[in-house]
Amino acid sequence: MRPVLRGKLSSSGLRVGAVAALALATVGSLAAMRSAPATHAGGGCAPTVSKQFFGKTIEPYTGNNTAVYRYTLTNCTGTQVKILTFGGIVQSVTTPSRRGAEADVVLGFKTLQDYVKFDSPPVIANGGPYFGETIGRYGNRIAKGTFKLNGQTYTLPLNNGANSLHGGLVGFGNHIWASKAVTAPGSAGVQLTLVSPNGDASGAAGSPGCVSACTGYPAQLTVVVTYTLNNHGQLGIHYKATNNDKKLSTVLNLTNHSYFNMAGEASAAGSAYRQFVQINANRYTPVDTTLIPLGTEPSVKGTPFDFTSPHTIGSRIDDVTAPDHAGKFHQLLIAQGYDHNWVLNKQTKATTGPDGLNLSARAFDPASGRLLTVWTDQPGVQFYSGNFLNGTLVGISGHTYRQSAGYTFETQHFPDSPNQSNFPSTVLAPGKTFTSTTIFAFNS
Repeated sequence: MRPVLRGKLSSSGLRVGAVAALALATVGSLAAMRSAPATHAGGGCAPTVSKQFFGKTIEPYTGNNTAVYRYTLTNCTGTQVKILTFGGIVQSVTTPSRRGAEADVVLGFKTLQDYVKFDSPPVIANGGPYFGETIGRYGNRIAKGTFKLNGQTYTLPLNNGANSLHGGLVGFGNHIWASKAVTAPGSAGVQLTLVSPNGDASGAAGSPGCVSACTGYPAQLTVVVTYTLNNHGQLGIHYKATNNDKKLSTVLNLTNHSYFNMAGEASAAGSAYRQFVQINANRYTPVDTTLIPLGTEPSVKGTPFDFTSPHTIGSRIDDVTAPDHAGKFHQLLIAQGYDHNWVLNKQTKATTGPDGLNLSARAFDPASGRLLTVWTDQPGVQFYSGNFLNGTLVGISGHTYRQSAGYTFETQHFPDSPNQSNFPSTVLAPGKTFTSTTIFAFNS
């Protein structure tokens, strides 16, 4: 496990709007004050990890009623993260405001039963909100649930209109992961392991989502996801996936699907739309009417997709008069808001942060002063503004979630890459191991 390194972003690398710049500077000062670990009379303070039983549910691979656990990661500066072995889910992230008031800043459910029933149920229509899930084998969409590899055509269940989304009907977020607590100097965490068999997500003819028979994904895959929290408020997610097959290649796109609201998940409706977002990307990948990329990477300049300087989410989300460089497909109408992949800019010295990662995005809530900074080694990030939350789900604090309740930063390879050769490859060859790291840094 790699240690999480300290790092700060120089603002010279990106244009910053005056209002948000002042706000970000305010939070940066707060983060600096919080960066030194608290101490006790008996010595230094180190982050801790604890484990508790969270219930039982059926594990799809075995069909057995299996125990689920919740790990609680706590640092010495007021941040606490709860991780479930069901789905590798981030259930909550509690962190202070600039005034010291704590709030849970991710959307989630209170009980295991709610996650099983609502988070990504095996139904054909859209699959659910995926709150906090570890997504795989393939995050985002694969067009028509099909791709060619190993000299044959593979087919997947369709669970998002004509496409396969986030691994299909039963993805990594539906499984119970093996787990163990891990510690390192300055951090504490949990390591989750899942073995995905050759043919994962397969289905016989007539199975839900399978037009004919579904082959599923090729090759056995062993996936290890390690969450760590340090005293700098950095939640690290390290992905490691090994193709155990000696002959078959597979495709892979792992991500985390946490919805953030830096005002707090229990804040008033509309609060997320008032938060500033900045994305380190000059280009994005527009989509067709089924949200599959068109294969182009136009500039964001002059469009509502330009977050190179901070804008509130709601300031342009309904602006259908602005050009979006996608021709007949008007992007904000198709997706009912933002649900697109941004092509992250090439890493520079100015955008290099913790663990040597590239800046992906930042989000800031002016009311609380909370700041989120996202760092990654992935080429893209899916920014999704929670468009399909419709007030029918009740969150962990007893409040309903609807549009403007939260947003995601899904660090990733691009959607539908197995079918688009001009995109960075997501093929994992036989015997090879894929590794990746993303850090969600709170108030730093």
